[in-house]
Amino acid sequence: MQQDASLPIAEIAKRVGLSVTPCWRRMQRLDEIGVIQRRVALLDPQKIGANISVFVSVRTNEHNADWLKTFADTVASMPEVVEFYRMSGEIDYLLRVVVPDIEHYDAFYKQLISSVKLSDVSSSFAMEQIKFTTMLPISLKSSDKG
Repeated sequence: MQQDASLPIAEIAKRVGLSVTPCWRRMQRLDEIGVIQRRVALLDPQKIGANISVFVSVRTNEHNADWLKTFADTVASMPEVVEFYRMSGEIDYLLRVVVPDIEHYDAFYKQLISSVKLSDVSSSFAMEQIKFTTMLPISLKSSDKG
């Protein structure tokens, strides 16, 4: 399913060596317990004009709940941000931003720095995407094998 969520249940059942009904039940269970969070379509960034990925490193001197809520709400409202992480180490937050061009990134940057107090913002533009996947590595716990 991680490779193609549009596959018919009969095809998935065949690939995993189950009959249709038990396979459907297992998939329903994965939905119910939240293993399957959602089913989406992945778009070609080039074909929709989302040509540039920018990794934005953010540092702040503010480390309190009110500031974090304001920052998180601000970032969540910005559609250009496709990933947002709180980090350990020298960088406090890391964003992956997707924009069509430098002008759009500049407008995004100005909006970000005017929305919340930041001590440092550093941007790195991806030159080439070498690997991209949404597939998570799956390994079974020893108690799950068999």
